[in-house]
Amino acid sequence: MAMKEFKAESKRLLEMMINSIYTQREIFLRELISNASDAIDKIYYKALTDDQLVFNKDDYYIRITPDKEARTLTISDTGIGMTQEELENNLGVIAKSGSLAFKNENEAKDGHNIIGQFGVGFYSAFMVADRVTVITKALGSDTAYKWESAGADGYTIEPAAKDTVGTEIVLKIKENTEEDNYDEFLEDYRLRTIIKKYSDFIRYPIKMDVTGHRPKEGADGEFEEYSEEQTVNSMVPIWRKNKGELTEEDYVNFYNEKRYGFDKPLTHVHIKADGAVVYNAILFIPEHTPFDYYTKEYEKGLELYSNGVLIMEKCGDLLPDYFSFVKGMVDSEDLSLNISREMLQHDRQLTLIAKNIKSKIKSQLQTLLKDEREKYEKFYEAFGRQLKFGVYNNYGADKDVLQDLLLFTSSKEKKLVTLDEYVSGMPEDQKYIYYAAGESVERLEKLPQTEMVADKGYEILYFTDDIDEFAIKMLMKYKDKEFKSVSSGDLGIETEADKKDEAAETESKELFEEMKNILSGKVKDVKASKRLKSHPVCLSTEGDLSIEMEKVLKAMPSGQDIQADKVLEINIHHEVFQSLKDAYDKDREKLGLYTNLLYNQALLIEGLPIQDPVEFTNDICKIMV
Repeated sequence: MAMKEFKAESKRLLEMMINSIYTQREIFLRELISNASDAIDKIYYKALTDDQLVFNKDDYYIRITPDKEARTLTISDTGIGMTQEELENNLGVIAKSGSLAFKNENEAKDGHNIIGQFGVGFYSAFMVADRVTVITKALGSDTAYKWESAGADGYTIEPAAKDTVGTEIVLKIKENTEEDNYDEFLEDYRLRTIIKKYSDFIRYPIKMDVTGHRPKEGADGEFEEYSEEQTVNSMVPIWRKNKGELTEEDYVNFYNEKRYGFDKPLTHVHIKADGAVVYNAILFIPEHTPFDYYTKEYEKGLELYSNGVLIMEKCGDLLPDYFSFVKGMVDSEDLSLNISREMLQHDRQLTLIAKNIKSKIKSQLQTLLKDEREKYEKFYEAFGRQLKFGVYNNYGADKDVLQDLLLFTSSKEKKLVTLDEYVSGMPEDQKYIYYAAGESVERLEKLPQTEMVADKGYEILYFTDDIDEFAIKMLMKYKDKEFKSVSSGDLGIETEADKKDEAAETESKELFEEMKNILSGKVKDVKASKRLKSHPVCLSTEGDLSIEMEKVLKAMPSGQDIQADKVLEINIHHEVFQSLKDAYDKDREKLGLYTNLLYNQALLIEGLPIQDPVEFTNDICKIMV
């Protein structure tokens, strides 16, 4: 019996397998089970057009048989089998998957990722086996054949004895080494775990003899070991069932079984798409934030299946970053079986699925917001920050997708409101959407800068998250209404008192100029305030950078020394203003004392650090004696 050589491409791939350094060797079982399932499918499809062939589903299965003593693992099926010619074509040359070409193109990168991503197929067996034997009998053939290979040197094909149609693959499992434990592929528990992980939803039964223990008859307290054949896969995945026959408990159980989280899902979306792309999906929105969600270690993505076979545990390309909290799976028959991680981003079908999924998630969140507000607010408490980051990220490219999902605390409602709810309640004369940014609602309610806006009866949105103002700056406007900080230089509000104040402000121009000189380098200007009513002083800002944004940027690891353009505003209707005028006329040293005190008070109100606390306390003592 002559040894036949593999084609050059196959030989090189086999050498990769035999000298494998890959850690995911377990995928060989997925590949061989998938091939077995395909072989049964071929009989099924043939039966659809051949009246002489009756397909009885109970007769078709895949069997896994480990033999520890012989160190063999056998994967057999009752599928269509192979002729001698098919053995040559299917096992003698590399499958037309593009795996080798892909590996060559990525030699200097991470070429090993083609392993385990549908392209290595049958050859993956050599990652765990010293020798692979295939005994097969094709449907309609009287002769069975045996294909055998111990690796890259070549293979043999000869007639064999096999009574039934189908294929039997026998792997001679490698001996253990110091680095590798190959015994695990002979343990029934480990094999069942691998099958559950990758092949649980193969549509045909995967059978194994499973060892267990039971009470021994006639021997009180003693147990005996027994073995029985079990079907170890589920076969019918929940996502292929009709929604009408599933309960909420079914979805929760699936969420828990897949270990998507330790909580209960807040809501789910079950998708059956039959349009430009055909796929099934079940998506979950978790109730709580994963412990590592806001860390670099968190990996987004959905489980990706092709015909019920897991091909990727976390496919990040299916989710935009702002929906990275979504858990679940996608199963599509349209995905190419030679798919690989690096090629996924170029797969047109995957792009269409991702676009559809993004739309479905947004729609589900909008439904939750409209119909189950309490649930949505619970979701928003956990993941609202991510939505706001999505508005800010990529220069606001996704702001139109996310703006209607945002919530902020309202000064009037004392609860979370949407931007649409805010705008719908605006008086006709209100030009802007007003907001105040700070550490907490309690502090913002006492902020002096809110007095004028509140006095006009305008609603204020409270921004208490450090990302809020950055997101709003990117959003710029909502329904043609621009956002305006209560601390901005011009509030866009005119009152009758403004004209009277102009005269007083003109008279005090030299006073404010002197105060500005005293605070040189600390503030851009000192001026009379149009926003204060009861408070004596506050800080406002000019330009795009606010005081709260300054705080956030300074707190970053880079420690950016960025300063907002601050303006010290004085309430000319407060008795303090008279003291300032008197000091300007009679005692310039006291004016300097008052100016520094007012400036430091304004810093404290904003939650900013005082540059010299000792000097501040000394100044307070000076006015007490």
